[in-house]
Amino acid sequence: MSTIYLLRHGDIAMPFGQHRFVGQLDLALSAQGREQMRMLACHPALQGIERMLTSPLLRCRESAAILSARLGCGAAEVVPGFAEIALGEWEGLTPVEVNNRFPGEYAARGNDLTGFRPVKGESFADVQHRAWPPFEQAAHCGVERLAIVAHAGINRLLLCTILGMPLANLFRLKQDYGCCNIILSNGTEYWVQSLNIGPLNAK
Repeated sequence: MSTIYLLRHGDIAMPFGQHRFVGQLDLALSAQGREQMRMLACHPALQGIERMLTSPLLRCRESAAILSARLGCGAAEVVPGFAEIALGEWEGLTPVEVNNRFPGEYAARGNDLTGFRPVKGESFADVQHRAWPPFEQAAHCGVERLAIVAHAGINRLLLCTILGMPLANLFRLKQDYGCCNIILSNGTEYWVQSLNIGPLNAK
């Protein structure tokens, strides 16, 4: 039986001052985000991790570096398939700006969360296609305790896949900054043991 710790990066430094679509914008952690990861590294469940994988985006690489330094599991390996969903020309925009620049598209995404692609972006079905194979490969690599540092979108769609949930329901799964999900695998099946364990529970 192997244990996969599916983690979300810490809080990010948002230069825009209001809610915007981030996607693959390469933003760094905020001071709060770095502290969240230091706290998460203290969680008893994470001790003894043998291998760590990370999204290539800066916020995940910074999170993974903090965790690996404190957990002593060696440098994290970058896996391109774990990058957050690409939102194309929506990235950096507010929902109001998306509505103004691309009339009807925001509503269209709400009506087809699985298949809708912003201009030059990806759908969640596209992301599932690229993220699930490296997840399965990692889960079956023979390591008993493995950590993956990724994003809210990636985590949600991986959890939906494991739970047999439609991707249209992925936002029903809460994924806070700096959270941990614990997944068990016997090599052929998966069980979700814990969801959205927060860094505030790491003391």
